[in-house]
Amino acid sequence: MTYCLAIKVKRGLVFASDSRTNAGVDYVSTYSKMHVFSVPGERLIVLLASGNLATTQAVINAIQRDLEDPSAPESLHGFHYLFDAAHYIGRLSQRVQAEYGPNLKENGVSVEASFILGGQILGREPNAYLIYPQGNYIAASPETPYLQIGETKYGKPILDRIIRPDTELEDAARCALVSIDSTMRANISVGPPVELAMYVADELELTRRLSLGYSTPLFRILQRRWNQGLERAFDRLPRFDWEKNGS
Repeated sequence: MTYCLAIKVKRGLVFASDSRTNAGVDYVSTYSKMHVFSVPGERLIVLLASGNLATTQAVINAIQRDLEDPSAPESLHGFHYLFDAAHYIGRLSQRVQAEYGPNLKENGVSVEASFILGGQILGREPNAYLIYPQGNYIAASPETPYLQIGETKYGKPILDRIIRPDTELEDAARCALVSIDSTMRANISVGPPVELAMYVADELELTRRLSLGYSTPLFRILQRRWNQGLERAFDRLPRFDWEKNGS
């Protein structure tokens, strides 16, 4: 299991992901789920991946092959619209699942994968798209300014309460970290390092990217202050009538 999210606000985009691929008492492994494809000054594309690791790796390999092959009919660097890139990723995912799926499904193994693709192409607005295992996709919008894949339920409440289209980019990034921290506390299959990237609209390159572990000072302070804030908020909740009367 994994957890990845993207947030779209007026100033740009935030991307965040954990790095855990297996969890258990005796075995934990990590693998980066954030992949960046860019042509500085022309386009910046970030791809987050969740689901069957073999499927996601095969899709990433196919993307790289098309980028390096001048004769390839299409590649991430050739699209004029981000939604065309999302459609392309969906087709690649479907092709990989169709190739490997039948044999693995007989053994009860799911080959499904989900992706979030976001970024900006010169002359277009930045955006983010959630690409489903079936190959179709939806875009972030003012009504739904964030997208999630993987283990989504534990980190959703903070996003619902904080994220708006006019949320500051850095506040959206802090919210993303709290969302991932909440998920890690609830589910051992989600874990560090946490990758975080902030993209400022129209920069067309990624200059703000971090990798945070449990011992990273920024992450430790954020966790501690969030916990302290929750405790203070809890202490200020209204009292029952019998408490007020001292009975």
